[in-house]
Amino acid sequence: MLTIILWLLSAAPAGAEPLAASGGGSGGNWAALLGAAIAVGASSLAAAIAVAYTGAAALAALSERPELFGRAMVIVGLAEGIAIYGLVVAVLLIGKA
Repeated sequence: MLTIILWLLSAAPAGAEPLAASGGGSGGNWAALLGAAIAVGASSLAAAIAVAYTGAAALAALSERPELFGRAMVIVGLAEGIAIYGLVVAVLLIGKA
C-alpha cells in the first residue's frame, strides 16, 4: 500500500517534473495535504474502534441498570472526540499548505 502511494506521489504527467522536484506551485503542498488525509483517516478509524467498544459496554451496562443512560452516552461521546481532534489537525495542516 505504501509503495503504491509513493509511486502515485512521484508520478508526473508527460513533460512535467515530479511533485517532489517542483518545490512550489500546485504540487508544493502535497505533504501537508497527505498529512491532513492521514490525520482524518487515522483518527476516524480510531474513533470508530473506540465507539464500538464503548458502545457495546454501554449497552451491556444499560441492560442491567437503565439509569446509567446519561453517563454511558457521555463516554461514547468522548470516544467520538478523537475524530474531531483529527479534523482540527487536518484543518490546521491545510491552513499551512
